[in-house]
Amino acid sequence: MPEENLLTTLEGSLRQTRATRSRLSSRLADLEAEAERLRTELAEMDGLASQTEAAMFRILSSMLGTGAATTTPSDAEIEAALRRDAAKAQPTSVRVESVVAAAHSRHEMPPVRTDIEPKDVRFLDRTIPQATALLLREAGSPLHVNEIYNRLLEGSFQFTGQHPTISIAVSLNRNRRFRKVAPGTFDLTIRDAAQAS
Repeated sequence: MPEENLLTTLEGSLRQTRATRSRLSSRLADLEAEAERLRTELAEMDGLASQTEAAMFRILSSMLGTGAATTTPSDAEIEAALRRDAAKAQPTSVRVESVVAAAHSRHEMPPVRTDIEPKDVRFLDRTIPQATALLLREAGSPLHVNEIYNRLLEGSFQFTGQHPTISIAVSLNRNRRFRKVAPGTFDLTIRDAAQAS
């Protein structure tokens, strides 16, 4: 008789455990479906943000330039554009001071090549920050905006403004994924953190 009572108790416990597991499994399925819906919405928001960012930089590029489209801005012009942009965003920012200090250092500026033929289409649908992050990872070291421009053209990136190198500099300067290491020269912030460890 005590064995029958124990067996009945265990059967009841088993039924309760299976019912609880079934409820939890159903709840997990609902949560996974909701997570998938949220991932889809996030992907759509990322796409909209990327398109908006690309449009902003194209407009900014055309507004910042005043010369002919074939004129390559000097490091001083790039730095001046960065200072103007930083002053609009954060007038008393430390970033402005570092841009001013960096503008006074001298270094050799790589040329903007006019004979570039696209080698592939890997940057056709990317924003400047997306494409540049990939380029900097591949290079393994900082790149000047002129070199970034040359490599973006090789990947079929479409520029619309008068001064694409200024657009690149302003875009990267505004993005926390990048840090300016010299006039017109940028690197990935994450690489700096990894090397400091």
